[in-house]
Amino acid sequence: MNNFTYYNPTKLIFGKGQLDALPEQVKQYGRKVLIVYGGGSIKRNGIYDQVIAKLAEMDAEVFELSGVEPNPRISTVRKGVEICKNEGIEFILAVGGGSTIDCTKAIAVGAKTDVDMWDIVTKKESANDALPFGTVLTLSATGSEMNSGSVITNWETNEKHGWGAAPYTYPKFSILDPTNTFSVPKDQTIYGIVDMMSHVLEHYFHQTTNTPIQDRFCESILITVMENGPKLVEDLENYELRETIMLAGTLALNNMLNMGYQGDWATHNLEHAVSAVHDIPHGGGLAILFPNWMKHVLDEGNVSRFKQLAIRVFQVKEEGKTDMEIALEGIDKLCEFWNSIGAPAKLADYEIDESTVELMAEKTVVARPEYGNFKKLTKEDSIAIFKASL
Repeated sequence: MNNFTYYNPTKLIFGKGQLDALPEQVKQYGRKVLIVYGGGSIKRNGIYDQVIAKLAEMDAEVFELSGVEPNPRISTVRKGVEICKNEGIEFILAVGGGSTIDCTKAIAVGAKTDVDMWDIVTKKESANDALPFGTVLTLSATGSEMNSGSVITNWETNEKHGWGAAPYTYPKFSILDPTNTFSVPKDQTIYGIVDMMSHVLEHYFHQTTNTPIQDRFCESILITVMENGPKLVEDLENYELRETIMLAGTLALNNMLNMGYQGDWATHNLEHAVSAVHDIPHGGGLAILFPNWMKHVLDEGNVSRFKQLAIRVFQVKEEGKTDMEIALEGIDKLCEFWNSIGAPAKLADYEIDESTVELMAEKTVVARPEYGNFKKLTKEDSIAIFKASL
């Protein structure tokens, strides 16, 4: 493995009833609070009222930004930045899932600079500060509650980019109560399961040697999600299942799994291109694209990585099979699992056809002509993977 420094300053407050910790956590940073949330589900399920009541305990002056999109847009970020600057906001509280948290990270940075946030997202400018912010997680998927990353979409230019500005974009704290995910519908629960598994798989495919501990961390989370995910899809208000999946989603992307190496992340780049053009659910896009990326990059030089995954996670039997056959069977079993819980299998499920393949492929190389770390890919590779995913 490579030399590394591990640092994660986010305080994780996990379990039933942990919203009680909110006033004590927030008041350390100020009393003028901006609450950021999505389409209003937190009002229907009562979480909004609980949060407001807790902030009232510390006499907070509360401002609100609602309507954060599933693929959060730079236009919404700019609205939040304007509120923060006009009202002298001291602390931002994201109440929602990864999209809400990602949007909040961008608002927090934008509130402390005169630079337009899209220039920071696209790495034309750098972040040097941010307002403090925390999260109340209501959907298990992205892991944004315990990392410094964020993904923002510019719908005007059909671009979607991942960015981050550590240490400024780490939440000060994240409150994770599994009961707050009880109202997440079946389809969003499925997308969350795919998303967290994809994060683990992005870590897993790397070229660094001697990572047996990290490999086992990754494999154990994948196996645990596969054991509990199907049960959860059929029993959405099961506390123990929600608890397990919630912790899995956080651990999948808090940088613990990839200590000492860098994962691939080509599939996320591919999916960002698709949803920048078609605005589809992130988890749905990953379910379609990841197996096709795997088949596209698999070769005799890297087959051992795929073989190890197939045997350890998908229990593929070795007898009488070549390494390549074992690897391909493992990929098929991943597809079968995601399809079995209700994830989509092809881009046509979102009415995406060949007419936008070229445009989507162009989006994959906006930042650089090659992408991916496990195996470098170009625009031509993107076209091949998209066509295989149709």
